[in-house]
Amino acid sequence: MLDWDDLRFFLALARHGTLSAAGKVLHVSQSTVGRRLSSLEATLSVRLLNRTPDGYVPTLAGLEVRERAEHVEAELIALEREVTGRDTRLRGLVRVTCSETLAAHVLAPGLARLHGQYPDIKIELIPNSRELSLAMREADISLRMRQPEQHDLVVRRIGSIAFGIYATPGYLRDQGEPDLADGFAGHRLITQLDDTQEMTQSAWLTEIASRATVALQTSSHEAAVVAAATGGGLACLARFRADREPRLIRLPMPTDPPCADILLLVHKDNRHTPRIRAVLTHITESVHALAVRLQPADAEMPETHAVGV
Repeated sequence: MLDWDDLRFFLALARHGTLSAAGKVLHVSQSTVGRRLSSLEATLSVRLLNRTPDGYVPTLAGLEVRERAEHVEAELIALEREVTGRDTRLRGLVRVTCSETLAAHVLAPGLARLHGQYPDIKIELIPNSRELSLAMREADISLRMRQPEQHDLVVRRIGSIAFGIYATPGYLRDQGEPDLADGFAGHRLITQLDDTQEMTQSAWLTEIASRATVALQTSSHEAAVVAAATGGGLACLARFRADREPRLIRLPMPTDPPCADILLLVHKDNRHTPRIRAVLTHITESVHALAVRLQPADAEMPETHAVGV
């Protein structure tokens, strides 16, 4: 008889393509993912995934197994959500996913207060630049800076983040002040990769700095801060983080970089579950308490559109 856990590991590997990515989602080691795949293939006596230079890809048998396993998974998740929604207790695990910078500087500082209010609620904080699936229970709550692609989610705007252009005094002394009229010619840029939340800000920077050279791209906002702070170049960074970095100075610009909405996401079937609702409220209060840092008074306010929770 098939082991559902083996199928669950197979689905994660089929979706994410690598042992390491699947292991991160499942919170296990790469070897465990590989062992579970081997167990499933041995049970079925067929190869389900082929390993290629670009990652694991399903065989024909693997595609059929994936389709059927996803049907089973959807039914199990629907059952879990229905049962969870009837849980009136303020206890249990709540998984929260967000970017690395939001996790470290916005959510983590308030966890002690949350635990003081609700000692039986356990938080699993998952910093991830990739949008984890709330429908597939990879997380219960997501804090993001762009509209989600997933369906069946309730989205609420709870704040805004201002950005600025930063560099070190040493970098500016060596390279000179950037000239907007000359497209920042002769300067180096630190930008975000395509799958990260700060792409709007990076696109704005590369547009006004059309003659600069992109020296570094990264999916980590923290890495961009450190790279800029060590003289790596100009970077468009969140002000609540970069203003507190003593090695950086913010450059005056004719117009501010575009701000980013802070969006709180939850699956529609989970929003009234007491422990999840309690964490949603706590996150909202934490972001509101940091409003002055996240959106300084001298920053331009963004245009926003969101659906309330």
